[in-house]
Amino acid sequence: MTEEDNKTTHFGYETVAEGDKAGLVQGVFSSVASKYDIMNDVMSGGVHRLWKDAMMDWLAPRAGQKLLDVAGGTGDISFRFLKRAGHGHATVLDLTESMLVEGRKRAEADQMADQLDWVTGDAMALPFADNTFDVYTISFGIRNVTRPQEALNEAFRVLKPGGRLMVLEFSQLPNPAMQKAYDLYSFNVIPRMGQAIAGDRDSYQYLVESIRRFPDQETFLQMVRNVGFENAKYRNLTMGVACLHSGWKI
Repeated sequence: MTEEDNKTTHFGYETVAEGDKAGLVQGVFSSVASKYDIMNDVMSGGVHRLWKDAMMDWLAPRAGQKLLDVAGGTGDISFRFLKRAGHGHATVLDLTESMLVEGRKRAEADQMADQLDWVTGDAMALPFADNTFDVYTISFGIRNVTRPQEALNEAFRVLKPGGRLMVLEFSQLPNPAMQKAYDLYSFNVIPRMGQAIAGDRDSYQYLVESIRRFPDQETFLQMVRNVGFENAKYRNLTMGVACLHSGWKI
């Protein structure tokens, strides 16, 4: 038995061996890959598109920048980034090959083929040299990483000095009554929608649970600062249903 097998983590509300989580997460995303964009529409009421636009507004991509989009799946963030930048390069990295396959099928992938790389890889052990990228993004992905702090460490390592981190993730509402109402909706409605739309209740149940297990805005901000990112800040979106965290490698 390895040391990793002795350590436990959460998979939604289940406790699992750390060594098992990546495979379980891959199972979820392999299951939902063909429906992933619909899934985001279901889980956010379509608002995830506005959140991603807000992410680009704050990021303000510039021509010639190199982006690493981790857990980039179907390429949503990379396509937006390249359109805003005018010209640049994006590397889409995802643990789940079937998510990358779906991304390559999209029309934007053909149109931007010379500006895109698609890489299967782990957020906690990025297959890139130090000081490689201008921008690192991870959108609705870091809560699925076994050890998010290690993913942040890797983000810091592969960013160039002056590089920017931006994390978009589901988060917590600051008002307890509103959070309770949101929880009722999430746990009662979203898994049923998952069953109806994707024929997969369990994956959607996991995704809802994983949101509740993720650190709140202030806790995650401190994790970003602990790595060494400067000028770290966050902005709530839709009253905290989602949140953007930003930091700079100075």
